[in-house]
Amino acid sequence: MANCTWHVYGSIFLYLLMCFLCRNVSTDGRPWYESLPAVAMDYKVHIDAGKEDCYYQYVQPGATFYVSFQVIRGGDGMAGFAVRHPSGQIVHPYQWQANSEYSDQTSTGGYYAVCIDNQFSRFAGKLVNMYITVIKYEEWDKYAKEIEALQLDMQNFTAVVQVVEKNINDMLQFQFNSRSRESRDMALLLDNNSYIQNWSITQITVIILTCTVQVYFVRKLFDIKTGSSRSRI
Repeated sequence: MANCTWHVYGSIFLYLLMCFLCRNVSTDGRPWYESLPAVAMDYKVHIDAGKEDCYYQYVQPGATFYVSFQVIRGGDGMAGFAVRHPSGQIVHPYQWQANSEYSDQTSTGGYYAVCIDNQFSRFAGKLVNMYITVIKYEEWDKYAKEIEALQLDMQNFTAVVQVVEKNINDMLQFQFNSRSRESRDMALLLDNNSYIQNWSITQITVIILTCTVQVYFVRKLFDIKTGSSRSRI
């Protein structure tokens, strides 16, 4: 019964997982994580001396984009930070400083380029902490409502599973009782058959022996002795 229950719960979990993944797959070919209502990422990036690194983050149309930079250690503790809009425009120009941030409250959507420049430092590498968030509040509210509905659905699923498990238990008990009655009836039938067969064979044997004895003694009564005999005068 435990295996059956585990199979039912495993099937439900697999079904919910497939539904969640299918719901989050984008129809335009983008990865599913790019269509999430909220994304938060925290990176620690090492920039070699005299180098520049750029990172790209997709932002949905209408979402709020935020990025923050902070030099943790290395050299003079400063670096150049810049943000390029998906249209190609530099919305946050290069500034040589210890920390900086940029936000776009209502983005038109696309891939933002986030660049860290260490070209002015010829000998010292920099360790930079970079924090990026993308939040689409409308989708987040919708997603929260879907999660709430999913929890209600899970409660319904749990209730259904409990009913199914109870019915399965009742069915297994009924089958066990039926098999027990069937086994008892079969044993009684075999015992009766054996009793009748043995008793019949015994009666037939007794009848045959009785008939044999009777025939023997009846024939003895009519047995005539032959041979010479003396007559008395």
